[in-house]
Amino acid sequence: MRHTADTEELARRAAQGEVAALDALLERIGPEVLRRCGRFLPCREDAEEAAQDVLLRVARKITTFEGRSRFSTWLYMVVANCSRAKYRELKRRATEQPGTIPDLHPVDPRTTSVIAGSRIDLLEGLEQLQQTHPHLVAPLVYRDICQLEYAEIAERLDIPLGTLKSRLHHARREIRPWLASTA
Repeated sequence: MRHTADTEELARRAAQGEVAALDALLERIGPEVLRRCGRFLPCREDAEEAAQDVLLRVARKITTFEGRSRFSTWLYMVVANCSRAKYRELKRRATEQPGTIPDLHPVDPRTTSVIAGSRIDLLEGLEQLQQTHPHLVAPLVYRDICQLEYAEIAERLDIPLGTLKSRLHHARREIRPWLASTA
């Protein structure tokens, strides 16, 4: 994110209720939010919808940002949660309304692009992990998708560094067989 110190200051002021700071913050983070949503969702329109959800959630929940970690770290989890929620919504909609466009054959994203396919597989794997081991999702998202440093993740999750590395190892181990079965 550009001007990290400025962004952190805007976030702090917005969390304290300053409306002008919130407006400036939302404008500043918009492009970065869209880029990060695109890491999760292969279709640009889906990523744009998720990005709008992120900005709305930031606007509504900025007062819950306590400043214990960097704003960018807090924002990563909002992006991850909104992107995953958008994916679940799209998946649910596709199963509830099959054949709504009769002349088009449904396309499996796994066959259209290696990059898009791996993201879809990862989202499916995260859904499985959320059901079986929810405490392992955040470490995996922060490290493998958001690419945060170990120390920053441990601080954000308020766990020791060794515990973080252990959870990350377990998360990767749990998700690996599921990813292999969808490839």
